Amino acid sequence: MSLPTVVFLDRSTIPAHIDLPHLPFDHQWIEYDSTPAELTVERLQQADIVITNKVVLSEAELRHLPQLQLQLIAVCATGFNNVDIDFCQQHQIAVCNVQGYATRSVPEHVIAMLYALRRNLFGYHRDIAQGVWQKEQQFCFFTHPIGDVAGSTMGIVGSGALGQATAQLAKAIGMKVLFAERKGAMQCREGFLPFEQVLQYADVISLHCPLNQHTQDLIAAKELSLMKPSAILINTGRGGLVNESALVAALHNGTIAGAGVDVFTQEPADESNPLLANIHLPNLLLTPHVAWGSDSSIRQLLSILMANIQAFVEGKPKNRVV
Repeated sequence: MSLPTVVFLDRSTIPAHIDLPHLPFDHQWIEYDSTPAELTVERLQQADIVITNKVVLSEAELRHLPQLQLQLIAVCATGFNNVDIDFCQQHQIAVCNVQGYATRSVPEHVIAMLYALRRNLFGYHRDIAQGVWQKEQQFCFFTHPIGDVAGSTMGIVGSGALGQATAQLAKAIGMKVLFAERKGAMQCREGFLPFEQVLQYADVISLHCPLNQHTQDLIAAKELSLMKPSAILINTGRGGLVNESALVAALHNGTIAGAGVDVFTQEPADESNPLLANIHLPNLLLTPHVAWGSDSSIRQLLSILMANIQAFVEGKPKNRVV
């Protein structure tokens, strides 16, 4: 009986300095730094198990693979919107994702963005670089307002593991936390407030919900107009949760005070993206989808990923989507 072949389509999505754990069963291992769409089918012809982070596996690719050859798609992330779940279900291809690995990394990124924006750290850094301090001839200067985070209110959209972990950290630094009910819900679950009410009350809104047909453009011009002029929006969830053009307009006209964005509607984003085109704004902080990516978080992700594969091979699947 031939050894199962495991193919990792985009190894470069994991930092090179972090070693991959070894699978504890005999297998053939093939990895590629990245895989362009036109090579996906070719590279999976012999695969029994495929690992993908961001390579798309839609019906267009999957239907060209040998029937009954591919048994498992192990997603090296939480989101599995790049995999055609319906096709996999119809053709008995299991899909597993990785959950709960970034409950330290993402909340710390959220809080770091909040401090940087609320205290205008980049504005002051830029002023020093431009010689403002030297011109002022004072031991300090105040060209930007400096706000405190403790005592303010965070509104969280999404009450899963990341939302709960962010709430815990926010409370630890002296913030009050409100959880928003689903947008458009007629009734509120215990411990939740209406979506629009949270937007109105909160000093910072942090997004931690999945992207689907119900959450596309969850935050657009109308929702931004409900927020306080002093409020900050932070999105470490998915790019499509926020209408990027509406967010830029809100930052320009002072509808809200600032925004921290780690995720974009198209990644990698380029200058055609409204956020990148306005990266010069002093109240806009951008990072390249790295909120999840502390070293400890990635090692935990890889440990869960390999455990998912091992469990599937042993007939005891974990974190199974299909």
